[in-house]
Amino acid sequence: MPTGIALRDVRRQLFDAAERVLLRDGPSALTSRAVTTEAGCAKGVLHRHFTDFDGFLAEFVLDRVHRLDEQIASLRDSAGTGTVSGNLTRALTALFESVAVAIVALVTSRDGLRARLRETWPVGVPVLTEAAILIAEYLALERDRGRLATDADVDTLAAMLIGSVHLLYADRDSTPPDGETVHKIVTRVILTDLRDPHP
Repeated sequence: MPTGIALRDVRRQLFDAAERVLLRDGPSALTSRAVTTEAGCAKGVLHRHFTDFDGFLAEFVLDRVHRLDEQIASLRDSAGTGTVSGNLTRALTALFESVAVAIVALVTSRDGLRARLRETWPVGVPVLTEAAILIAEYLALERDRGRLATDADVDTLAAMLIGSVHLLYADRDSTPPDGETVHKIVTRVILTDLRDPHP
């Protein structure tokens, strides 16, 4: 493997390579050699920038959580516009058509990674818990605007939405669900709290 390749942003290039390997080959194929081979650099490059491979993976997961935050942040901006179900469907589809499902599989398959993540992320799987927080914030905004019932439990609704839609996407070998299927699940979850006449 060539060692003279100039890496302008080593972390970004290694994280992007890890994502490609993870999505293409699954969590069991994600090794330091696979990542550096995919990035086109020497194996030592990864170990010069991270204490060990679980440390690398923990930072990779948190980096991807931050990127998902940016994707889902637009959901908060949509509060009061369109329909609640439509807004949630778009956000959840974007979440689960990203690297999120693969990250869940990665975190659940590696004890060392989970232990490392617990140092900065005390509960849950980072991608899913962060998404649930952001969705709960959106639902609270819609509740404040009168589009959800005043007693709507937004934290429970957010967890139910994440769990229900995750089940649709969990089988990485099958065809992802279509938008209508996701919309139907979303509408069912929020229906009793919905005050929007057009879900």
